[in-house]
Amino acid sequence: MIALCSGALNVLAFAPFGWWPLQIITLALLFHLILQAPSIKSAVLTGWAYGFGWSVCGVYWLYISMHQYGGMPAAMAALAVALLAMLLGAFSAAATGACACFQQRRQGAGAVLLLVFPAFWMLSEWLRGWILTGFPWVSSGYAHTDSPLAGYAPLIGVYGLGWLAAVLAASLVLSVTKKSTLGLIVIILASGFGLKAVNWTAPQGEPISVRLLQGNVPQEIKFDAQQTNVTLTLYEDMIRAAPADLIATPETAFPLLAHQLPADYLPRLAEFATASNSHLAIGIAVSDGPQQYANSVIGIAPAAASRATPKLYRYDKHHLVPFGEFIPFGFRWFVDMMHIPLGDFTRGAALQAPFAVKNQWVLPNICYEDLFGEEIAGQLRAADAAGKPVATMLLNVSNIAWFGDSIALPQHLQISQMRAIETGRTMLRSTNTGTTAVIDPTGKVIAQLKPFERGVLTASVQGYGGITPYVYVGNTFIVLLAFALLIAAWRLERRNPNSL
Repeated sequence: MIALCSGALNVLAFAPFGWWPLQIITLALLFHLILQAPSIKSAVLTGWAYGFGWSVCGVYWLYISMHQYGGMPAAMAALAVALLAMLLGAFSAAATGACACFQQRRQGAGAVLLLVFPAFWMLSEWLRGWILTGFPWVSSGYAHTDSPLAGYAPLIGVYGLGWLAAVLAASLVLSVTKKSTLGLIVIILASGFGLKAVNWTAPQGEPISVRLLQGNVPQEIKFDAQQTNVTLTLYEDMIRAAPADLIATPETAFPLLAHQLPADYLPRLAEFATASNSHLAIGIAVSDGPQQYANSVIGIAPAAASRATPKLYRYDKHHLVPFGEFIPFGFRWFVDMMHIPLGDFTRGAALQAPFAVKNQWVLPNICYEDLFGEEIAGQLRAADAAGKPVATMLLNVSNIAWFGDSIALPQHLQISQMRAIETGRTMLRSTNTGTTAVIDPTGKVIAQLKPFERGVLTASVQGYGGITPYVYVGNTFIVLLAFALLIAAWRLERRNPNSL
């Protein structure tokens, strides 16, 4: 019960609450409980309880999408959230179980806490980020976008921050008997403060003007056929209201497939783009054939004098949401219980070119995709290695109206903040109901719209060039470091078991 409550309290460390020290304290309490566990089974159950409490409180808003908007019976939706939390808790259970196996073979706790526990904890979170396509929401590192640990993000990414948080938690536990570990806490936090002052990327090109649209179309009527013309008119009026170097709409802002739009709709937008010298990034689903749908961003650039029609750009979502955007094998029955349009998209390419906007290069990602920092880093790294244009800013288009007025909105904003810090690039966000924002390369939100209000966020945005260490190596370094620490602990134990 203590572990369960600690896991639930851990959610307060993340946005919108931001009590990041609580994340370290609750993790320290978990490590203490594992050290006191009478058996490996007890340690596994304790870790699972912590992970379950953490997950069920962190992603309870999935109930809203399944029941309120998907039409699933309330009991079934609640059960689905609970089952997901049970599954996510299994990753924490695996970490604490592995730690207990190591702990029961020796008497001391020092190396177990400082070498073994943080390594297993980080590996469990990393695995949670890619097994079964991954679900890394509220991973430990996200709690630290505004903490001193954020200085390490351009070096070791969000999972590296989770490892450092675990090291701090272990040091906190050890400080009861070994005061010297307090010095380690001070060194880690002070170094993080210092690293925040390091500029890993530099301004590139001239700033561009952006207009980020927030239509605030209620999810319950978004795909209503009677609402379609109203929505199309709404976004056309918002786009044509004023020029900008980049005008971006939210994900699937147009509730039709591209070929179902009125024949003159996109040409009218293209005429505006050319007349105003604006670039448009439009969120819309695109069909490439029978039962083939892509969740896409279409870019419309002004027509040059040398060509009669505007040049079109297209980005297709690569990392799809299970059950919402693709149906895992054997789960058609589950998806059929919800009324989600276009629930089985085709997957875009892993590497896609950025959109040229004047002298800047804008790389889109769609909603859930910005949870996967290594994939975004991989796109930047691959372009740099191939000598192709490297994105100078990132653009996330989202529609998380599916989750109502819940903590999902500020949590997603915090995830985008982490991507900006990891890559050293400005992140633009255009969302349906919130949170539409501009985030600078340090993770600071420099402008945003209030959620659940219709509006346009106008800003002048600077692009950035250069590659952070994290973009170069992704998660490879921190994963190899974790294995190296485990091997070091094993070798120390083999030489002198009682020394640990």
